[in-house]
Amino acid sequence: MADLNQEQWQEQLSKDDNALILDVRTEDEVAEGYIKKAKHIDIYLGQEFVEQIQALDKSKNYYVYCRSGGRSAQACAIMNELGFPNAYNLLGGFNEWQGTVENE
Repeated sequence: MADLNQEQWQEQLSKDDNALILDVRTEDEVAEGYIKKAKHIDIYLGQEFVEQIQALDKSKNYYVYCRSGGRSAQACAIMNELGFPNAYNLLGGFNEWQGTVENE
């Protein structure tokens, strides 16, 4: 797992053709807005979260965020344990996100 600040995350993501953005917040948090093209898997789902993560393509590079960076760091650690070599945590999370935000 690598912790990336906002600038590093956006710059690396913009150059990555093998990227997938992962939002691990709750449904209520996602309803407030999310990063464009993010796949939502709530980390609070417990075992279901693990099962949904295991179903993902391990060859992709995952850019993971939550509200402030704590849960996404946990998610990256879980992903590493499950054999995902490239999981990048967004330091400061969605609270500090400066990029484009989508709303449902």
